[in-house]
Amino acid sequence: MSIEKLDRALEAEIDDLAAQGRAKAEERVITRYLPPLGSKGPRYCLAGMDKQFIRMNSNSYLSLSNHPKLIQAADKATHDFGVGPGAVRFIDGTFVYHQALESRVADFVDKPGAKIFNSAYTANCGLALTLSTPATHWIGDQLNHNSIIRAMRIANVPSANKGIFHHNDMDDLRRCLDQVDPGVERVVVVFDGIFSMRGDNAPIDRIQAVVDPYVPRFRDGVITVVDDSHGIGAYGKSGRGTPEFCGRQPDIIVGTFGKAFGVNGGFIAGSATLVEAVRQKADTYIYTNPLSVADCAAATSALDVCDSAEGLKLLSNLGRRTQQFRSGLCDLGMETIDGPHPVVPLMVRDTRKTRELVETLFCNGVLVVGLTFPVVPKGDETIRFQINAAHTESDIDEVLALLKQF
Repeated sequence: MSIEKLDRALEAEIDDLAAQGRAKAEERVITRYLPPLGSKGPRYCLAGMDKQFIRMNSNSYLSLSNHPKLIQAADKATHDFGVGPGAVRFIDGTFVYHQALESRVADFVDKPGAKIFNSAYTANCGLALTLSTPATHWIGDQLNHNSIIRAMRIANVPSANKGIFHHNDMDDLRRCLDQVDPGVERVVVVFDGIFSMRGDNAPIDRIQAVVDPYVPRFRDGVITVVDDSHGIGAYGKSGRGTPEFCGRQPDIIVGTFGKAFGVNGGFIAGSATLVEAVRQKADTYIYTNPLSVADCAAATSALDVCDSAEGLKLLSNLGRRTQQFRSGLCDLGMETIDGPHPVVPLMVRDTRKTRELVETLFCNGVLVVGLTFPVVPKGDETIRFQINAAHTESDIDEVLALLKQF
């Protein structure tokens, strides 16, 4: 059978990934969630393991996934309309919960409109499909997320219509803008708000200052796009993300409900005309079923929590625990990348030591992500810690005590 021949070829490709050090480890399975108890934050159980784990590798920065208001909202919506939409949105698959979430997120990020997607990944792809024309030039930060890079490929952006500037380097961004062909009608400058492996942010205010003088050069101007998936909810004075932190709005915001808001799905927010263009042109919106009403209701509830006194308290605790961990690393003489974001990279700069430390933490009940050569260049080996609002002072002290022993 042909599948047997295909399997042999795929096995060889998988073996090659393993030989390169790029193969993913077997997925661990979470079997139980244990709520906070006393001085301890939440703990998790894994299949085949008899210990409890602190998750320091979760994007759920505000720890809202188990919030009773979100669960109640999802339950009510499910009882109202069932567990699935039954159709794509333009074929009567749009429910009141979809519209309510779009209105709520647009208000939250201070944009006229928004469209929701199944993920921020599909939102980035849909945005590229919406904006790209043969006369569109894209410029991106060299450390942009895979979804942005893949989006340009899906939109068939030719190499001649792409520019890459050195990470957060405004002089190099200016160089890329200077090199755009005069015949180009539209320029899109796209970047992550928070760079997920480093925890540093795009300087949106400085990017806009560089971009502004170039706007008159092109028929459709220079459009700035931020993917603020790791920023929104977890960053800025009120959790509005990187634009709030930097004090400047980009033209378009892409984000997710799957990180700080603890639910599922993504969105594009911008002008009303942009939102309608997305509805008409984005294949990843048009040809797939939308989020369930349960996801929409839970995400809307998450936004409401974030806008409440409780949300500000969660954000404040997230900031305190992040600072506690960053200060603790500094006291231990360990290297990190400065910044207030709850993504805290520990720069180990050695593949063997990184793997040993990840294994030591795992054996002592702490889940983290290690990045080693060849996934990252030699000398850039890193362990990414992610602080969540439900982490307690005791939790952070426990992890720091383990690091001190290494």
